[in-house]
Amino acid sequence: MQLGGSVLGLDEAQRVAVPGEADRGPTRGSVRRARRPAGLRAPWWFVVPAAAMYLFVVVVPSLRGAVYSFTDWNGMSAEWDFVGIANFVEVVTDRRALAALRNTVVLAAVVTIVQNVIGLLLALALNSVFRSRFVLRVVFFAPVVLTPLVSGYIWSYLLAPRGAVNQALISLGLEGWTRDWLGDPATALYAICLSIIWQFSGYSMVIFLAGLQAIPEDVLEAATIDGAGAWRRFWNVVLPLLNGAVVINLMLSLIGGLKQFDQVMAMTGGGPGIATETISTTIYKNAFSSGEYPVSIALAVVMTMVIAILATIQYRLTLRKAD
Repeated sequence: MQLGGSVLGLDEAQRVAVPGEADRGPTRGSVRRARRPAGLRAPWWFVVPAAAMYLFVVVVPSLRGAVYSFTDWNGMSAEWDFVGIANFVEVVTDRRALAALRNTVVLAAVVTIVQNVIGLLLALALNSVFRSRFVLRVVFFAPVVLTPLVSGYIWSYLLAPRGAVNQALISLGLEGWTRDWLGDPATALYAICLSIIWQFSGYSMVIFLAGLQAIPEDVLEAATIDGAGAWRRFWNVVLPLLNGAVVINLMLSLIGGLKQFDQVMAMTGGGPGIATETISTTIYKNAFSSGEYPVSIALAVVMTMVIAILATIQYRLTLRKAD
């Protein structure tokens, strides 16, 4: 159709021919279709296999375990009776369980603080441009590849009465500093903390490195031009921009410390006495050594609640400080 010297298609001619049709604008259906982002219509059933596996492997056993914590189930038979909160009363009045709770909190606090400080220092050092930085990153991250059990056995040999640590102290003329690091109740728990920090500081370093490399260079250059020194740049510019990495590292190290099991069993088995018992080792011993399945399950429920509460508090405080 020829109109005003221009060629119009059939659809355009029909819109011009109908009075008021062009003024009514797009219909509701066309607006809805226009607003729907392309490529975001992935079928929801892709998550069904993973969700079903998680449901039957994690959620259902956890809920059944929570139910068994209120019973006298012996771990073998299908018969059991409800006993109310008797198992939880035994947990909070048991000297071993209370000591395990105290040791777990101390271990988690020491590991969380020291591991993240060392990881941040390593990340700041290795974020600089020098030739061997990539090799050093691999070296510091290498212990993470080891399983915690292997790491625990390595440190148990190093910290033995005639191990490499004491031999090094003797060679330096510091015989008075030698001791049975894992056999002394005053040092055993902190020796375990040392092994955990050595293994996982590289993990924190990698997360901090990712955060540092995401900071724009022009922001740091602007702070330098404004006269900010190295400390002011770190405290007022770098650290606030590292908030995401800080939150992730604190959360992972805190949860890892609260559920620590492998290194403790490999290095001390909870000894000497109950000096290094954690909640996880106490659960294991109550269930598989003493046969007290309901008490161990109740202790596991308590551990889950402690981890959830402390992790939530830490997450909230970190976000509030960042805001």
